[in-house]
Amino acid sequence: MDVYRRRRIVALSILAGVVLGIVLVASGSDSKPNVEAAKAAGPPQLPRGGRTIFPRYRVVAYYGAPQDAQLGELGIGTPAHAAAKLERRARMYRSGGRPLLTAFELISTVASGSPEANGLYSTRQSHAVIDRYLAAAHKAHALLILDIQPGHAEFMDEVRALYPYLEYPDVGVALDPEWKVPADQVPGKVIGSTDASVVNQVSSYLANIVRTHNLPQKLLVVHQFTNDMIQRKELLTQPPGVALTLNVDGFGDQPVKIAKYGEFMRAPEERRFHAGFKLFFHEDTNLMKPRQVLRLRPQPEFVVYE
Repeated sequence: MDVYRRRRIVALSILAGVVLGIVLVASGSDSKPNVEAAKAAGPPQLPRGGRTIFPRYRVVAYYGAPQDAQLGELGIGTPAHAAAKLERRARMYRSGGRPLLTAFELISTVASGSPEANGLYSTRQSHAVIDRYLAAAHKAHALLILDIQPGHAEFMDEVRALYPYLEYPDVGVALDPEWKVPADQVPGKVIGSTDASVVNQVSSYLANIVRTHNLPQKLLVVHQFTNDMIQRKELLTQPPGVALTLNVDGFGDQPVKIAKYGEFMRAPEERRFHAGFKLFFHEDTNLMKPRQVLRLRPQPEFVVYE
């Protein structure tokens, strides 16, 4: 196991303990968001206008969680500080020919290297933490993407638990199959995976929320860095109201990242959906500049930094 994965396991274990403490403290209060208060007259709009994310916008995001900086850029400093840094980073993509829409990709279910109280090798963020990032996203006119590292939990169970947030017009979902492992395995010790049928369940669930509440298009990101991380990919579907984005994850030097992106995007089952690309401030060798990212073909519509 390389140094990065060892650091991630340590960070995940620390974070799971911190999250559990926050949940216990916050469990006595009802922090469910007031969706009605967020609804404006007329059909709800995206934070920077309109009701369609792609192809109107290019989304630039920061990924992470607030309890440990090792988990990504979003965990460094306050949400407001992260929003300011993200806005500066996003401006570097202005030459890409599309308006920009920023996003916080917050790890809302955190994989752990130990079973935790629920025995599922994962812990949910408290409502208080999610509410804080949702408020900061609103202030920054950004999306909030709730990322799921399920461990032994099921993706759909974690998505259903987020329903109060998914009623908002600016909240989407990300699935992190790397951290979905069999019951006899430990997250971080092996690389996990999911199946197209699971992704389709999630996309159908989101489409139903969009339809029921007349919401703008929702972003559904699925991370991948191995060919079998999403199994039976040819069966993936994209229902109306959902922007299914297959995000090419994984760190490395520039030639490796460019080659891996090209390999994924040449596959017929990939080209049917929106393209995403992930960069790592600390793990990538010679971090690609925005102008280099924009030279990728197809151009990534979703760019996320960890």
